[in-house]
Order: sequence, then structure tokens, then C-alpha cells
Amino acid sequence: MHTDPVEFLESIAGPLGWFYLIACAMNGLAAIAAWRQGAHWSRPVAWALMGAAFGILAWQAFSGSPLPMPESLKGTIDDVLGPITFTLGSFATLLLLYRARRFFVRPAVAWAIFNVSLLLMGTSMTDPDFAAIVTKADNVPIVAMVYLLGFFTWLAGRQAVENDRRLKHGSPPLEKQYDEKVLVWPDLVYIELICMILVMVVLLVWSLTVKAPLEQPANPVVTPNPSKAPWYFLGLQELLVFSDAWNVGVVVPCLIILGLMAIPYLDCNREGGGYYTIDRRRFAYLVFQFGFLQLWVLLILIGTFMRGPNWNFFGPYEIQDPYKVLALTNVKLSDFFWAILLGQSVPQVPSGAGTLAELAHILWREIAGVVFLAVYFIALPPLLARTIFRDLREKMGLGRYTIMILLLLLMMTIPLKMILRWTLNISYIVSIPEYLLNF
Repeated sequence: MHTDPVEFLESIAGPLGWFYLIACAMNGLAAIAAWRQGAHWSRPVAWALMGAAFGILAWQAFSGSPLPMPESLKGTIDDVLGPITFTLGSFATLLLLYRARRFFVRPAVAWAIFNVSLLLMGTSMTDPDFAAIVTKADNVPIVAMVYLLGFFTWLAGRQAVENDRRLKHGSPPLEKQYDEKVLVWPDLVYIELICMILVMVVLLVWSLTVKAPLEQPANPVVTPNPSKAPWYFLGLQELLVFSDAWNVGVVVPCLIILGLMAIPYLDCNREGGGYYTIDRRRFAYLVFQFGFLQLWVLLILIGTFMRGPNWNFFGPYEIQDPYKVLALTNVKLSDFFWAILLGQSVPQVPSGAGTLAELAHILWREIAGVVFLAVYFIALPPLLARTIFRDLREKMGLGRYTIMILLLLLMMTIPLKMILRWTLNISYIVSIPEYLLNF
């Protein structure tokens, strides 16, 4: 990490200049494309002005004085992006994107959001703490994947919205235009050859411009702080904050695999096969988007960019101080119930008690968590079957509905435990360390 601000700005000025210059060129091409497509005059003018603005930023960067993000704005972002607001805000954002999907899939809106993200990225790179995280060799591909994931999610959403509009007016989906059969040779082989060449070019450029993330030889005496897993395991590592190791390392992966295997047998909706749609598969769409984006991608992003020394939560512009100490205590639901709510001492298992007596005392100590889980897994499924999921229950039948709702409730325990952890410091709903059982 750079400590001298002048030296840091000099080192980042050149790459930022090229970054802004590429953004300027993309907006220029977007303005030309909008003009040739006959769009309203305001759109090509807006993209041209945006390109000119990026051109000015590129000139400033090449001259050695890139536009910095105001310190007040960085402080506000660090304060707002706390663990609670970041988690709940991402949930609210996903809901907003779903409810207003017809607005956000418009190319002009998506391009404007993309430009705002480029501007935020460019001005944020003038902060040494932010740049140290983003430009780390391990994190560069993750930043690229975030943009790629956003693009392909938008592309699929746009096609789904267009198909829903066409189906509403009695027209076939867009995929029906590609029913014509083509030959593997030469059509498919040529396309695969071109893709292979492009991927090789990208990998060669990448290997020449980005240093390989090689560190010193492993030393059992020195442990990195923080010690992070590869990016594809960071979601599971982040879950260790909210659950026990056996649950996250064994139960959750098994349930994910079993749940994915069970989808073809649980899905009773025959509509929407072979084409993108949202209106005809709302439940499946929402479950997948929430599970993939919120309970996997979001956890990877938190573990990559927000977790620092001692696995503390840091803002994007906050100095990752290894000596930062957070007054964070693990509170079990039984402690919260007996000590905080009732003001009594937590019941303890008497020494020398028999097996049945020990189990009875443990059950009484964990009565709050046991009742909570009983209501959640036993009482809630039939209640949902009579209210929100009434139609789904009738279509699926009792057996398939029971398996589906239990898998869904198990999935929802992850955000539930995250919220309890961030708000009330509750680490375990049921904690039975006598038998190594914590949930």
C-alpha cells in the first residue's frame, strides 16, 4: 500500500488516464450507435457529453492530477456501508430491481448506471486503501467478474421482459426465431475457434499486464492476516461468522447439491421452458436470484472486499488497521432469552446428572431456540400452504411441497442468522456444546 499521497497519485495517474480514455471511446461509440438507430436526439447528445466528460477526466489524469473522490463522500460511504445496511440494502436493491425490472432493462438506463459505476470506480482509485484492495492480483479477476455478472444478468432480464411483453400480446418468444437447425461443421466449429482465439488473446494480455499472485514460500510460523480462502470458497468462509463449521462445511454444501438435484423433480410448472421469462416463472426466478446473488455472490464480495485483518468488517475506503478491535460478543439465543429478556440466570446442567436428566436440563436451557425452530420448520410450512403458497401447494401436492418448503426455509436461515448476528449479536439459535451441536 502506498503511504505517500503524491507518489501514489503519480503511480495511478497513467492507468487512470487510459481507463477514462476507454470510457470516453465507449460513450462515443454509444452516441454514434444511438444516432444511427434513429433514437431521440437527447440520447446521442447525452452519450457524447458523457464521453467528453470522461475525455476531460482522462486529460486530467494524464497531466498528473486525476479527479479524487471528496473525503466527505468517502466517509459517508464508509459509514453507510456497515454490515447491517450493506446486507439489508442489498436485499432491498434486489427487490427494487425485480419490481422495476421493465425500467432497469432499458438500454439507456443500464448504460447510465454503467457510466456511473465507471465514474465511481475511477474516482475511488485515487484512494490508496481502495486501490490496494481492487488492484490486488487475486481481486482483479473478481472485479472483472462483477461487471460480467452484471451485464449477463441484465441481458437475461431484458430478454425475459421482452418475451413477457410478446407473450402478453400473443406473439411467440424471441427464441422461436432460432429454431432453424445449423450444422456443427462449419458453423459451430468456426464460432468455437473464434471464441478460443479471443480467450487466448485475453489471457495473454492479462498475463502480461497483471502480476501473478505469488507470495513467499509457506511458513508455518507466519500466518497471513487475514487468511482468506480462494474466491470460490470465500462464501463458505464468510458463513463461518454466522454458523458452526460442521453446518457450513458439510450440511450447507450437501443441501445445495441435493436442492439443485431435486429441482427437476419438484418443478411442476411446464411453462417457460426453452426461453427467458419472469412472469411465467416468478417463484423459480426469485428463488434462484436470491439464492445465487444474495446468498453466494454477495458473501463472496463481502469476504473479498469488506473483510480485513482479524476478519473485521471494513468500509471500502477505510484503512484496514490490524489493531482495530470491535466490541463484538457472541450471544446465544438461550443467553438472550434467560439473561436479557427474563433477567434470570441461564439454567445449567448439574454435575453428575444422568443422561436423561442432562437432556432434560439442556432442553429447558434451550427452550427458546427449540420453540423457535419448531414454529419455523413445523408450524410455518402449513401456514404458508394456506396463505402465500396456496396455489403452489395445490399444483405440487403434499410430498413435493413439503420437500420444497423445507429446502426453502433452510435456505432462508442464512439471511436470518446474518440479520440476528449483525443486529443482536446472536450467534446460535440452539447451542448444545455438550454434544457438539450448534445451530
